[in-house]
Amino acid sequence: MVTKAHPPVLRELVRRLSKLPGIGEKSATRLAMFFLKAPEEVVEGLVENLVRLKRDIRTCPVCFHFTDGALCSICADPSRKTGEICVVETSADLLAIEESGAFKGRYHVLQGALAPLDGIGPDDLRIPELLSRLEQEDVREVILATNPTGEGEATAHYLAKLLEKSPVRVTRIASGIPMGGDVKYADKVTLERALQGRRSVL
Repeated sequence: MVTKAHPPVLRELVRRLSKLPGIGEKSATRLAMFFLKAPEEVVEGLVENLVRLKRDIRTCPVCFHFTDGALCSICADPSRKTGEICVVETSADLLAIEESGAFKGRYHVLQGALAPLDGIGPDDLRIPELLSRLEQEDVREVILATNPTGEGEATAHYLAKLLEKSPVRVTRIASGIPMGGDVKYADKVTLERALQGRRSVL
């Protein structure tokens, strides 16, 4: 625990680190002590990397994933399927799907989800850009991969209604009991989704 007995610069670093997601005061203190004892080149390298992160990283003008180039690596990859667009809320969701290796098409990052109580409406998301892509690209299927939360479901429903007269196929990722999960511990909504999303095995 950092107290007033510690130098002000150390207290300020702990205060700033403790604002990071998942970092409490104890973890922030441990990190600060690590930086204090670490070789100077380690700290300088981290600082330089953070500065470059803010200076060089921007959003891809096509899908709105993060990139340090003209396009993100996925949009620039000619081997990706152009007929499928997977719509996600954030780049973190995109990266999770990419890590699974299950999707070989392209993405569209909404940069959020509908949350009227927080003042986030359709105009605050990258929905107009998605509609523009559907007009300009040869898209056959839009996969709605927003999160299974109230906001994510509302966003998926809004997009589905928006695209219901479009010639593209609109699908929603399945949700239900996770691999290795136990049916008896699943909540009502999860079981309902699992049953609704059932598929034939023969």
